[in-house]
Amino acid sequence: MKITTKRSITRYDSAGITNIEDTLVEEFPLTIYINDIEFATLVCSPEHLEELVVGFLASEGVIRHFNEIESINLDDRGGFCHVRLFHEVVTDHFTYSKRVLGSCCGKSRQFYFQNDAETTKISMSRTTLTPSACISLMQEMQSSSMIFKKTGGIHNASLGTKDGAFLHRGDIGRHNALDKLYGHCLTNRISVKDKVLIFSGRISSEVLTKAAKIGVGIVLSKSAPTNLAIKMAEDLNITAVGFIRGDSFNIYSHPWRIRKESSY
Repeated sequence: MKITTKRSITRYDSAGITNIEDTLVEEFPLTIYINDIEFATLVCSPEHLEELVVGFLASEGVIRHFNEIESINLDDRGGFCHVRLFHEVVTDHFTYSKRVLGSCCGKSRQFYFQNDAETTKISMSRTTLTPSACISLMQEMQSSSMIFKKTGGIHNASLGTKDGAFLHRGDIGRHNALDKLYGHCLTNRISVKDKVLIFSGRISSEVLTKAAKIGVGIVLSKSAPTNLAIKMAEDLNITAVGFIRGDSFNIYSHPWRIRKESSY
């Protein structure tokens, strides 16, 4: 499916008003059925949809491993995905939400949604990075997205190690981009314990919750964090690094994972 489209628009700048052709991102509604019961409708970019579904279900606590899925049938023309699991799922509104709309608090462990409390994990990662690796990973993530360069309309997320980023995903929804990474790792049985999450947007409590569910110990962002996200990062043993721009950045939690260049 196409994830961008061309459209004629009117542009104003210092030279005046002109008619030009612009590139816009597509929004795509995808309704997920679990064992023939409607579970959620996601609004997303129409690529890597199976990864999105797997990552979303894992993030919501519906599955923990890919082998819990019996089959996935994706109708990308109609906007439906039918998932059959080997086990029954309780799909009441008290346990799950149609979308992840909230975040969790720090040491109180009081989550907006019950499934967040059940699936968010304290990081056991011992992975460390040098400052130059943080900057290099951010540069690599930003340079990887041709769709963002054309449209400016998606969020980008990558997974990497100290040696470089190896997986890139983008989506109009920041949580979707993270779920696509998570779904790819689950589908391909890739361990994330030694991986680093690189993200284009701000580190909100929602993003921090997603990172904790995925299982990474370091989150790198070119933008700002929220105070609640940092409280959560401290509590969940995650190193949050923000404002990675040029040759500088801020470390907001667990700075021991960012080591001097001579440490390697």
